[in-house]
Amino acid sequence: MTGPLGGGRGPGGSDDGPGAVPRIPGPRAAGDDLDPPPVLPPPVSPVTSVTVPQLPHNVLKSLLGAWALAACSAEESAAVDAHLTECAPCADEALRLRDAVGLLHNDVELDLDPLLRSRVLENCLGRRAARIPVPTWAAPYDAETARLDALLRDFGDADWDTPLRLKWFDGLEPVSRGTTVAGVIGHLLSVDGLVASALGLDDPVAPYTTSGAPPDPHSAHIPHSPAERTDRFWHSAQIPAAREVRASWRDQAHTLVRTVSFAGRGVAELSVPYGDFTLPLRDALLDRAFECWVHADDIAQAVHYPYAPPSGPHLHHMIELAVRQLPAALAARRRAGLAGPARRLVTAGSPGRSLHLEVEGAGGGHWHIPLDSPGAIGDPEQSVAQIALDAVEFCQLVAGHVPPAEVAVGQDGDREAIQDVLFAAASLSRL
Repeated sequence: MTGPLGGGRGPGGSDDGPGAVPRIPGPRAAGDDLDPPPVLPPPVSPVTSVTVPQLPHNVLKSLLGAWALAACSAEESAAVDAHLTECAPCADEALRLRDAVGLLHNDVELDLDPLLRSRVLENCLGRRAARIPVPTWAAPYDAETARLDALLRDFGDADWDTPLRLKWFDGLEPVSRGTTVAGVIGHLLSVDGLVASALGLDDPVAPYTTSGAPPDPHSAHIPHSPAERTDRFWHSAQIPAAREVRASWRDQAHTLVRTVSFAGRGVAELSVPYGDFTLPLRDALLDRAFECWVHADDIAQAVHYPYAPPSGPHLHHMIELAVRQLPAALAARRRAGLAGPARRLVTAGSPGRSLHLEVEGAGGGHWHIPLDSPGAIGDPEQSVAQIALDAVEFCQLVAGHVPPAEVAVGQDGDREAIQDVLFAAASLSRL
């Protein structure tokens, strides 16, 4: 497998071959007005039958960077091409930018800096804020889907068939299911569809049935359980090819981010059903960002490729979501007889007995988990135990990738409380 961002010569990267860029002479002397500057070839194949828009000089000059990177639309490229035949200063600047683009591609090292995209976006948004910005609560999902898409970009056919196992903790013991890289992307597509459905978008699972009959999304029952949705997709007679699954997942992710960006503030509290529970949209997208990272790491390990954790602020939000879910998970295990009894019940909103959770590293923090009443407030003065562990390892525990009995954790205080919280954290995982 090649690197996720790929390498190779970019436009203007060489002076030889059919794609070579001719040198443009320096400023012309007085009296040379009849000699127009040489025409700089476009960075992509010539576009035919494109209407050339009439754009002012300052707009065309601002497009030179995007033009050099082949990131302009066909109309914009045509307008820049026409302008370069008339404006010597812009033609000189275009050549300089095209030469700079060639430096971004190295024949020896095919993998670009994985942080390059985020730095470029940060710089661009710092200079000119987006007209419709992505909501802060949707930014982790936007970032993690983009990172996974970059990893998948250069996958070959053999990479898509690489086997791996999805792991989680079923409340009693670790379990797993075998699939492939393509199967993992189908799983992400299926569960992300819960958010799509809540927003009134097309559900990606609807067209797929478990029989050979034509799909009928209007009459078929569409499950809300992530496991049921995944099974329906995996066992469908109409399951698409691996690369088509990736395209569908990527398009759906872009549509989700675009939709919540245009929807405004009110959409953040929209309920998203997950079968036996619901999450507000802001938490659902954070949950999807977490699972996208976890499964991207699964894929990277399967193909022996390094993959970094999310940025510190995004990782912190993911950990905080898990921490907020711990009291309810602990109460559910207690009702099932899987956790110790409550010691000191208090009314909702009152301080109660708690466990001090210290998550170390980027994205970490300190939290006090109420132990007896899910509606209580964790009180530092009533802390009976403490757990300290690394941020990534805590996330691996929550994802069910590390058994609670084996997690490397610093422990102090009430042993039963510590065990109950660790097992409650692992029970947050699911297929």
